[in-house]
Amino acid sequence: MNIPNKITVSRILLIPVFIILMSIPFDWGEWQIGEAELPITHFAAALLFIIAAATDWVDGHYARKYNLVTNLGKFLDPLADKLLVSAALIILVEMGVAPAWVVIIIISREFAVTGLRLVAAGEGIVLAAGSMGKLKTATQMIAIAVLLLHNFPFSYIGFPFGISMLYISLFFTVYSGVEYFIKNWHVMRDSK
Repeated sequence: MNIPNKITVSRILLIPVFIILMSIPFDWGEWQIGEAELPITHFAAALLFIIAAATDWVDGHYARKYNLVTNLGKFLDPLADKLLVSAALIILVEMGVAPAWVVIIIISREFAVTGLRLVAAGEGIVLAAGSMGKLKTATQMIAIAVLLLHNFPFSYIGFPFGISMLYISLFFTVYSGVEYFIKNWHVMRDSK
């Protein structure tokens, strides 16, 4: 359990706090942003989400820089991302901000890739995330953060940046999932 893995575990531990902030109706007031109101709890949850998402870069950078990449880290890091993204997307559906069909596709892809990784792990193979998967994660994190902030600061000009980014992330989600399965199909084909 090295420092990058501890950072990853801390990201996982922030998820319940994020869910509580988004789900429990604390009355801390609201801020007017453009045409919308942003509850302070949503701002706090979005800030927590951004911090948790940033730790994804921090732990990966630290692990590569100091040669601390481990199989545990290769497993935990994408798992932490999937848990964080899934929790946020489900909350956005509940809020009526994200279309359920988009979230179903995104989460289904995550389950499918995790299943492939588990099959590979059973064969003693560790499948690391590729560059397209990292782009998918980045676009998802940006879309979710902006949607959690009720499209701030783009709400001032009336541009639906958050939902636009969600559709862009959907494209990268599907593309990277297909690419991942094509590249690693041998794992499924050769598994016992």
